[in-house]
Amino acid sequence: MITKKQVLENLEECKKYIQEAENIKEEKVLGIAIKNRFTGDIIFQSTKTTYKEAVEEAIKSEANLSGADLSGANLSGANLSGANLSGADLSEAYLSKAYLSGANLSGADLSWADLSGADLSGAYLSKADLSGADLSEADLSGAYLSKAYLSKAYLSKAYLSEANLSGADLSEANLSKAYLSEANLSGADLSEADLSKANLSGADLSGADLSKADLSEANLSKAKLDGCLFYMGNGNRNFEALCKAIKTIRHNDGSFEEITSSK
Repeated sequence: MITKKQVLENLEECKKYIQEAENIKEEKVLGIAIKNRFTGDIIFQSTKTTYKEAVEEAIKSEANLSGADLSGANLSGANLSGANLSGADLSEAYLSKAYLSGANLSGADLSWADLSGADLSGAYLSKADLSGADLSEADLSGAYLSKAYLSKAYLSKAYLSEANLSGADLSEANLSKAYLSEANLSGADLSEADLSKANLSGADLSGADLSKADLSEANLSKAKLDGCLFYMGNGNRNFEALCKAIKTIRHNDGSFEEITSSK
């Protein structure tokens, strides 16, 4: 015969079992937690099971993802347009063909990230670290990349029309066949960069460092080169390639001078 005491004890055990089961169920429902890279605090708690869905959910909820730790996350094809990811850690993240139009990525760490074919048009990337990142065929038209760090970045066939790259570090970057028409590259470091077959028509390269850069077959028609040749010098091995590429030079007064190079 079961006593009242035993019944009560069994009842308590049942309650404990039910509570534990509920806790486990709740943990499964919670999904991915997006944390701050500096403090470890949870910025956004998602019910989704993939980072792509979790981040998209956070953006739809108008969550502030500045300083978020998304390093190594797979966000390929994700819609992150207009997101606030300033100061976020996206190093080595997969963002191939992602939509980041108008996103705020100022000061973000995107080093060695895969951004191939991504839409970054109009994005704000001031002082962002994009060193070693793959930006091949990415759309960066109208993007703000002033003082961004793009050393050794792969930008082959990237679309950078009217982008602001003033003061940016593009040393040893691959910009072959990139479209940089009307881009602002004033004061940029393009030393040892590959600009072969790049379209730099109308670009502002005033004060840019092009030492040891490859400009073979580049289009520099109507480009602004004030102070640029100071860095090149007549003795530079790329000077001949630059002269052959230039069709016109724009002077400070806005006038253009046709250049005819000797063969």
